[in-house]
Amino acid sequence: MKLGRLNHIGVATPDLDASIAFYRDVMGATDVTEPFVLESQQVRICFVNTPGEDGTSGTQIELLQPTVADSAVGKWLEKNPLGGQHHICYEVPDIHAAKAWFEGLGKRVLGEPRMGAHGTLIFFVHPRDMGGQLTEIMETPKGAH
Repeated sequence: MKLGRLNHIGVATPDLDASIAFYRDVMGATDVTEPFVLESQQVRICFVNTPGEDGTSGTQIELLQPTVADSAVGKWLEKNPLGGQHHICYEVPDIHAAKAWFEGLGKRVLGEPRMGAHGTLIFFVHPRDMGGQLTEIMETPKGAH
């Protein structure tokens, strides 16, 4: 397997609307997607689109607010009430090959590939197997993202 593009950095927040205002008013973000609920992960999310070089798309910031307290992000916020970096996400061309590769290395893949916020398959790898960082692996989206 080969390391792909850093697609996004997931940032958990107790208040999505306040975080959107922060990224617009303090960080100068001009391109923030409309928030939506991703029921399968029990979060309300949006993406802050950062500019890349020469007009390309930069790495996104995925803002995540739990919709229920006992969700994975809700439990994470219990330990980190101010919020903060929750995960990083890398793209791969073939999600199933990537899952087999990580498992072949003895890494703990958290569940089966499932549909993520970009409309493409994802899975997570346990932080203890990834240098302390929860890592999302996603199949490269087709088209703009």
